Amino acid sequence: MTPAASTLIAGALATIVLTTTIRGASELGFTRMDLAFLLGTVFTDDRHRAKALGYACHFVIGLMFAFAYLAVFAVVGMSSWWLGAVGGAIHALFASTVLVNVLLPLVHPRMGTPYTAANEIALIEPPGFLMLNYGRSTFVVNLIAHVAYGAILGAIIAI
Repeated sequence: MTPAASTLIAGALATIVLTTTIRGASELGFTRMDLAFLLGTVFTDDRHRAKALGYACHFVIGLMFAFAYLAVFAVVGMSSWWLGAVGGAIHALFASTVLVNVLLPLVHPRMGTPYTAANEIALIEPPGFLMLNYGRSTFVVNLIAHVAYGAILGAIIAI
């Protein structure tokens, strides 16, 4: 199997596992984070359409990140579940700090910020550092999901 084919398969599987883990944790009350809604409301304020767009967007992003992992594995000269898991931990830390607190608020028209005025309406509460505004265990859920994502990629992607 070619590296591109194994990356597509691994990326699809890993993204499904990551998304299901976060959605399941939300349904079980471990986090208030709704990843699909967070991403989808970048494009629309319609709550139903936002979820559908968010899941589609997250799936595409998951596939794109799989190819980024492939590039890292190629530079390192190997792939393994543990190397992918380390990458997933770094990925989770970046997503929970820089991405949601610095980059996403710059482009998300419906996310509140510390500077949102009382007369403005924000559909999305800002995640906060380590996404703690969505619950105390949100970072742990995000870390577990991303470590699983990376481990799956590392185990399946053929270098």
